[in-house]
Amino acid sequence: MSCSSPATALRRAVFLDRDGTLNRQVVRAGKPYPPATLAEFELFPGVPEACARLAAAGYELVVATNQPDVGRGTQSQAVVESMHARLRELVPSLRQIEVCYDPGLDKSAPPDRRRKPEPGMLFDAAMELGLDLPRSWMIGDRWRDIDCGQRAGVRTVFIDFGYAEELRAAPDFIVRSFPAAADLVLAHSS
Repeated sequence: MSCSSPATALRRAVFLDRDGTLNRQVVRAGKPYPPATLAEFELFPGVPEACARLAAAGYELVVATNQPDVGRGTQSQAVVESMHARLRELVPSLRQIEVCYDPGLDKSAPPDRRRKPEPGMLFDAAMELGLDLPRSWMIGDRWRDIDCGQRAGVRTVFIDFGYAEELRAAPDFIVRSFPAAADLVLAHSS
């Protein structure tokens, strides 16, 4: 009988932002917003195939998405959940979807540990799924995604759409599309 350390059993993951990463965002005045209805929910070209390639390479795929409009009362949780059901249908290689509905409106309260840029969603998924964060990645299109990934100790890939907002920390890599991000992760897999 052989003994293996717990670290060898940990799996690597790719954490994925949702809006602007997997599905089309709505851009107004240079700022991205999530789709408002299920009818507006549309994946970018090549997303299912790129996710399948990542999963085939041994990565667990975990969506980590802030959906603060639910907490603000401007979006229903049922609509967001219907989008996630559609996402699971279109991208069957997804392992898990982590969601934070906290809008972060109370600036006097400490930040919700699960609301990006805080890394709580990544930490929770890592504990639940047995993920090796130092061998994992975060792909996203906003500064919050990059900061979240860095705080969790994963490598970061920024999808640059030229939004009217600045990054707060430098990502490890910058690309222009999700398939390009997947290609980059696969090229740097060890």
